[in-house]
Amino acid sequence: MERVVIYGGTGGIGLATARALRARGSPLHLVGRDAGRLASAAAELGQTGFTAGDVTDPGLFPRVTQEAGARLGGLVYAIGTIQLAPLAKLDAARIETDFRINALGAFLAVQAAAPALRAGAGSAGAGIVLFSTVAVAQGFAHHASVSMAKGAVEGLALSLAAELAPAIRVNVVAPSLTRTPLAEAITRNQALASGIAAMHALQRLGEPEDVAKLAAFLVSAEAAYVTGQVIGVDGGRSSLRTKG
Repeated sequence: MERVVIYGGTGGIGLATARALRARGSPLHLVGRDAGRLASAAAELGQTGFTAGDVTDPGLFPRVTQEAGARLGGLVYAIGTIQLAPLAKLDAARIETDFRINALGAFLAVQAAAPALRAGAGSAGAGIVLFSTVAVAQGFAHHASVSMAKGAVEGLALSLAAELAPAIRVNVVAPSLTRTPLAEAITRNQALASGIAAMHALQRLGEPEDVAKLAAFLVSAEAAYVTGQVIGVDGGRSSLRTKG
C-alpha cells in the first residue's frame, strides 16, 4: 500500500483523517507548521513520516514530495482558514491570505505531488481529497473571503479531476461547521454553537471523525469509480430546511 500525504495532519479533520487511513493500513506522511506536534502525531500513528513547514512558502511543496517518496497513493489537503467578517471590514491582505492558504496551497500541493501520485496510482487510481465548505453552496453573510477561496478550491478540483484522470481521482469534501481547533472561536460559545446546530436537520455540529470517514474512503481503492465530486458532510445544512 502506497503512502498518503496529509497536509494539516496534526489536528482537527486532518488528524482524524490520518487516524482513519492508518486504521485502513495506509502508511502516511504528515505536513504541518509545528515539528513537535508532527513528531507526536507520527509516533502515535506509526509508519508515518513528516515534514514541517508553512503552506504560504512555495518551497515547502517540492520538499514534501521529495521527503514523502517517489510513489504516493493519495494526498489530503486539510488546511484552511475561517475568517468571518462583513464586506466593509475585509481588505486585500486578508482575502489574499485566505486564497493562498486554501486555494493556492492546494494547487501547489497537487502540482508537486502529481508525478508521484501517477507512479503510485495502481489499478484503483491515486486519490486526492480537498476541502471546501457548505458556505460555498449556501451563501452565508460575512463569509465572502473564505467562500471565495473555497469556491476556487471546488473549481480547481473539477478541472484537475478531468485533467489527471484516469490515474488520479480528485474529490472535494464540503463540511458544515465542525468542532475543530480552527473553529473553536465559534464553537466554544455554547449559545452560538447551539443556535447553529439547530439549523441542521441532524440537530448537531459536525465532529472531525464525521468528515474524516468520508475523506479516508475517497482516498482509498473503495472509491475507485468516484472522481470530480463535491460531497457535503453537513448534517443536511446544504439541502434541507427543517423550519419555516
